[in-house]
Amino acid sequence: MQGIRVEGLKKCFGARTAVEGLTFDVAPGEVFGLLGPNGAGKTTTVRMLTGLLTPTEGRATICGVELPLRSDDEGVKLRRQVGLLTEQPGLYDRLSARENLEFFMRLNEVDEPKAWKLATSLLERFDLAGREDEPVGGFSKGMRQKLAIVRALVHSPEVVFLDEPTSGLDPQSGRVVRDAIAELAREGRTMVLCSHNLHEVERLCSRVAVIKNRLRTVASLVELRKEGLALDLMVDGDAAAWVPALAKLPFTVGHHVEGSRLRVLLDKEEQSPDVIACVVSAGARVHSAQRAARPLEEAYLELVREDAEAA
Repeated sequence: MQGIRVEGLKKCFGARTAVEGLTFDVAPGEVFGLLGPNGAGKTTTVRMLTGLLTPTEGRATICGVELPLRSDDEGVKLRRQVGLLTEQPGLYDRLSARENLEFFMRLNEVDEPKAWKLATSLLERFDLAGREDEPVGGFSKGMRQKLAIVRALVHSPEVVFLDEPTSGLDPQSGRVVRDAIAELAREGRTMVLCSHNLHEVERLCSRVAVIKNRLRTVASLVELRKEGLALDLMVDGDAAAWVPALAKLPFTVGHHVEGSRLRVLLDKEEQSPDVIACVVSAGARVHSAQRAARPLEEAYLELVREDAEAA
């Protein structure tokens, strides 16, 4: 299986630049996160990488197919190797679940008996077995979302783009979908996850790209969160009471308070003993102190704020 390579990708709509300067690779078997605020260019990027939009500049290679596409045959080849779950499922309400799947199987010209074997296992996994012949218009939002995921996978694509895959799902169904994504990655498929659910991104992705109309960073979660450079102190009472004591340290630290937890952001791990001693000497009763990773949300928001300030 082959992955994704993107070099200098840019898309303009008239005088407006939707996204530019995108350069990154995604390896087979990797779950890669594409993050950014609303209007940042994530959907435009996915549409370019699936052949639905032609880039203004730059190039990309998806499953060995080069973009911009040079012929209709290359477009057909790309569509057969790419699965796409859009933010809106886009199912045909008056057709049954079976008819919806059959329609997309024929569009992709797949071996239908083989595709139905896969579809049947996915329908069972997503608790849709026995509902195949019901009109999709009567399905709940969660059922429609799960059927759309099945539709994106029935032709066994090498690369799968998933836009908010657990949107509208209950916790149990969401876990089933996350497990399926991890399993597909273990099979060697390339998975690109577009999501605002940063907790989900932390669970699934090894690396992420943060974009806001241009590439802000491509990094592993460990690099982005600067793992090991935060210290969590659990204290008696409200941890905010001990924040003033941090000003007495011979170095500057950042901090976050959540109830009885005081998170102190460090420049280096060797500062931890000094922080603990400082808080204890101020009178805090410390129940535990442990190294912690910076939340992905914090790192993400910092990147977005930096971009806004630079503008």
